[in-house]
Amino acid sequence: MPRITRAMTLIALIFVSAGCSAEDQQTRAELGQCARFVTAVTSHEFGPGQDDGQLAFPAPILGPPRGAGCCAGSLDVVSLGNGGSVTLEFGKTLVTDGPGADFVVFENAFFVDGDETQPFAELATVAVSEDGATFVDFPCTASAAPFGSCAGWHPVLANADENEIDPLDPASAGGDAFDLADLGLAQARYVRITDRPDQMGNAGVFDLDAVAVVNALCP
Repeated sequence: MPRITRAMTLIALIFVSAGCSAEDQQTRAELGQCARFVTAVTSHEFGPGQDDGQLAFPAPILGPPRGAGCCAGSLDVVSLGNGGSVTLEFGKTLVTDGPGADFVVFENAFFVDGDETQPFAELATVAVSEDGATFVDFPCTASAAPFGSCAGWHPVLANADENEIDPLDPASAGGDAFDLADLGLAQARYVRITDRPDQMGNAGVFDLDAVAVVNALCP
């Protein structure tokens, strides 16, 4: 093992299990110890209907978002199908309750003709779990805009290939932000996204782009 690699490993080992600070985030990320985006799918079940990206699954949903801006939907997505679901993890990183939003779900929603009062929404319920067995849902109950604690109704502005918008900044990245405090939870390891089955047809299928961990508890 090269000396520089050994040195970086030793540095990583002395970090305590705490949130990824500005000082250690880059080193941990280089060592694969502070994942801020999806690293793996633990389970999934696609529903019928739209199947964009499923042949390439899970590649399109790993890593940072590749949004198409306010007025168009990204094609770098995986359609869950009507009522389909996917459960995601972030390596050994935990989503932790911190200031503001704790994670962001990116779909490919957009504003019709640029009108912010007319979102083209494809909704899903988001749930979280610490152990992968017991999940708690954010309430996704609205059937008309604004859609509250549903994912799939805010355009995605961050694009790792085309701009420098920080996908870890909910104020600028777009997407739908979620706060563990709303559920009374301190942390979660898994995020499950389930297409809302009452929205039928291709226009109602949730298209997942990415998930970003804003407040991370790193190993």
